[in-house]
Amino acid sequence: MFSTVVSIATKSGMPKRTLGAFAMAFALTGCVSANAGSDGRYATPIGNAPVINNETPYSNALRCLAKYVPAGGATTRIAVGNIRDYTGKSEADGTGMKVTQGASLMAMSALGRAGVPLVERYDTAISELEMKYANNKLIGDSVEGEYRKIYAGEIRGSDYYLVGGITELNFNIQSGGLNAGFAEGGDMGAAANASASSYVMNIGLDLRLVNSRTLEVVDYVSYQKQIVGREIKAGVFDFFGGNLFSLGVGSSAQEPIQLAVRAVIERAVLKLLVPLYGVDPSDCARFPDNKDPMGQIDYRQANPGAKAKPVSGQRVAQAPAPAPAAKENDPYAYYAEPVFTSGSLRGGTY
Repeated sequence: MFSTVVSIATKSGMPKRTLGAFAMAFALTGCVSANAGSDGRYATPIGNAPVINNETPYSNALRCLAKYVPAGGATTRIAVGNIRDYTGKSEADGTGMKVTQGASLMAMSALGRAGVPLVERYDTAISELEMKYANNKLIGDSVEGEYRKIYAGEIRGSDYYLVGGITELNFNIQSGGLNAGFAEGGDMGAAANASASSYVMNIGLDLRLVNSRTLEVVDYVSYQKQIVGREIKAGVFDFFGGNLFSLGVGSSAQEPIQLAVRAVIERAVLKLLVPLYGVDPSDCARFPDNKDPMGQIDYRQANPGAKAKPVSGQRVAQAPAPAPAAKENDPYAYYAEPVFTSGSLRGGTY
């Protein structure tokens, strides 16, 4: 975001004609016709940015995972439940919530990118209504008047479902800034100032993967991502003939909060799917130096040469990787995320 502000104030009085010219100039910039043009619009919208894919650093890894997800009726199917915003944070002016309420939709898109067979459980209102109509013989699928029939076992079931929520939104984890100014001596001297500031916040996510038949929680994820923002301003003030002229310029930028939520969800989905489908993490996590660009989490297996491939939709049984050795005087050593291998996840039956 870039902004420029020019303000003029008078000490000895500015001619009214000059003030009128300024007023007319500013009025013309906001002029809108009350008559629609030939295209049916009062004004042409500004901007010409095209529609593009909504990508995160994990999108390519999810698409890579799709070629390892086996096809066929026996493939594990996943449903997405309600992934709610539990932060309770809302805008001060009452315009809405600070965090997206569409985390479930983001999770569905992430699973879709990974080629995971999905079954709908989030919004079944239309299906339930059509089933009600079909049960009353009110829906037909042909012009001959044949009504739609309901067959036992027609709806596909899920093997696992994904639920959880956005649990953290912490403002101002750390902030800092610099402010400098200069002024000439005397009442009519020029002055200038400049300031720069930055701040860090974060969002947190907790998800769990549940076996649909046994309701056993077979895996969970708790991730957080930090978000950075910055602001730079500069201004010059001077007097000319008793009139004060002020010129200010500035720019500000913040990493999008909602895109950060999408990134955390895609990272979580990637972590849950690797052991579920028996995929070697190194196959689809080729980040620079095999490191996660946002979490610094090592994807490499204890035996990097082992290539575990799924067979007919089943996980390949392997011994879990040994826990990393605790570093001396490291308070977080025992909380490091384990390195997952194929078959290290214990779950229910398919």
